[in-house]
Amino acid sequence: MSHPFFQFKQFTVFHDRCAMKVGIDGVTLGAWTPVDNAKKILDIGTGTGLIALMLAQRSTAEIDALDIDKQAIEQARFNVENSAWKIRIRLFETSLQEYHSVCTTAYDVLVCNPPYFINSKKSSIVARNMARHAESLTHEELIDFSFDLLKPDGTLCVILPVEEGLQAISHALANNWYAHQMVFVFPKPAAKAKRLLIQLGKKEKITRISRLAIETEQRHEYTDEYKNLVKNFYLKL
Repeated sequence: MSHPFFQFKQFTVFHDRCAMKVGIDGVTLGAWTPVDNAKKILDIGTGTGLIALMLAQRSTAEIDALDIDKQAIEQARFNVENSAWKIRIRLFETSLQEYHSVCTTAYDVLVCNPPYFINSKKSSIVARNMARHAESLTHEELIDFSFDLLKPDGTLCVILPVEEGLQAISHALANNWYAHQMVFVFPKPAAKAKRLLIQLGKKEKITRISRLAIETEQRHEYTDEYKNLVKNFYLKL
């Protein structure tokens, strides 16, 4: 699901017509990511700035946000400057790889709605390819570079299609990470899970596995659990 813009209770996110629309993956990740007591957050591949703004609303943290796309950063800057949290959000037009090489900050939370198609047909639109195909930042690179940027008790939160998510978890577990949470996201209760919310950390914990259904069996009728998750953002749902 996507819209020309998302109007939340405390801010409105706009996007250029040529850019990728704000989607339900980003909204779900921004509402779900644990940010209790977080002081420093890094949003990787910020796009319109949606997740950075949501986490700013949910916390008192200072938030850094990266994107390699100039148009995306310009759009995010517009959205941030017209929000109540502009003094807590910094934007950088750079890749995670480049940022990793110069960053001296240790973060409590890293969050990413990453490129997710590994083997699929590409569109003719460059921006769409960058947003959807794991070439500029592979899932393995995301996990490996994130490890160095996190505090010892920090966490990395991502949303991926289920198959790619399980592959990412397998890579993480083989490289000194622990899976703290896995939430299988279903478009409808009786449908097949389409997305996987993942929380990884450096500290060993028992993995919590749960499920989340977005809609009831009726189109555009949202489940109580999903409405409860995002209720602090939407004007109406």
